[in-house]
Amino acid sequence: MLFALTQLLVCQLVGEVIARAFTLAVPGPVIGMGILLVTLLYLQSVPKNLESTAEAILSHLSLLFVPAGVGVVAHLTLLGNEWQAILGSLVASTVVTVLVTGWVLQRLHREGRHES
Repeated sequence: MLFALTQLLVCQLVGEVIARAFTLAVPGPVIGMGILLVTLLYLQSVPKNLESTAEAILSHLSLLFVPAGVGVVAHLTLLGNEWQAILGSLVASTVVTVLVTGWVLQRLHREGRHES
């Protein structure tokens, strides 16, 4: 478990270094997840220790929302002043996500039919 956790943190660190070195607008942990994805695609499987560590982390995922909840309560007046912009961005991002997901699934479904 310790080795797998180290692997995850190294991916996050490399992503953070890339994000800061090139002053990217994408957060380092997102770049780190991309690096992890490319690595796992290259390996064509998920190592057992990494899988069990990820499952253990995901089982406690709700704890990661506590700081976000505290931030919402701490900035309640700001959220009250900017609720229209926040609501608009939430609706727009949800619509874009649903459309892109549907498009990707249609493409994958079409490609799957051509291969079989």
